[in-house]
Amino acid sequence: MTTSCRSCWRNAALYVDSEIVAIDELENKISPLSQNALKIRELITRVELCHHKAERWVYNIIEAIGKGESNKGMGTRPSGQKHPRETVWENVCTLLSSWCAGDSTSKGLLIDSVPASQMIEALGERSSLKVWQVQRVIEKIWSVICWSQPCEEEAKEYEWLLVDGNAYELVYLNQCPKRFKEHEDFWLTTVRTMIHDTENGDKADLSLALAIDMLWPCHWKFVENLQIVLNAIGGQLKPDTPFAACGWNITLVPIRQHMEVVSHTLKNFCGEPAMDYEMDRELQAMLGNLTEEKKWLAASLDKTIRLQLNPPPELRKATALAGPEWIKH
Repeated sequence: MTTSCRSCWRNAALYVDSEIVAIDELENKISPLSQNALKIRELITRVELCHHKAERWVYNIIEAIGKGESNKGMGTRPSGQKHPRETVWENVCTLLSSWCAGDSTSKGLLIDSVPASQMIEALGERSSLKVWQVQRVIEKIWSVICWSQPCEEEAKEYEWLLVDGNAYELVYLNQCPKRFKEHEDFWLTTVRTMIHDTENGDKADLSLALAIDMLWPCHWKFVENLQIVLNAIGGQLKPDTPFAACGWNITLVPIRQHMEVVSHTLKNFCGEPAMDYEMDRELQAMLGNLTEEKKWLAASLDKTIRLQLNPPPELRKATALAGPEWIKH
């Protein structure tokens, strides 16, 4: 019989293993926890290694463990301050909205280093289906922008196409969402359009609907993923590079090697022999002297990193990301 994890593990596992049990027992031993410890543990729960700022987040958490407190986290950015990447996301929405309205000019705009004209050309000739699909992409991007700044009035909350909206366990819809019933044929076509992708080098089909659902602007490969989605909308279903999202193609995450070094450093701090693993001496110094509370937090972060780099079966998007069998028939 499997035992469900405590909610603090929701970004790493659904069910406990021997290591998680031991870490939870350490938490029980040092309870009641201080408010600072609880805040740092919540920061660990929010870590997503596919996020474009994941490496900085991990460093902030380790600094917080060493100091015993943190002023980092969501909602701590000064009011009115915008991250440069948010401007990229807004530019994408402006570009795609103009295309939907019949304006195909990109006026020399760059999306990161990619010419906007390249993205627009990928869509090909405008059609009602393509406009509907591009509108879903716009809504997906706006839904993330709205987390960090006031939304424009016309921005709609994102309606998931194929996933039930649970970010940590893929559960698929088995019928058209109510909002899309008027265009159920568009929805079904989008769901059944397969991108002929690869996952860790193996051939793997990916539903266009699911690719849009998983098109997170905060992902380290957002622009490339966006190009793959727009190409698919335009009919190009064989991408030159793999789509990467959450646990799908996690081996491609650019910080993977360094996160393995961070993991070794945390394990060593918690008392595991160093062996021949490479360590990050800067992080070792930041952690300071070992205490039971620091050991619990460091072990929690280490386990979270390792589980995200090698997701357990119940969280692996790789075995299910293409979607349920019914969409292929």
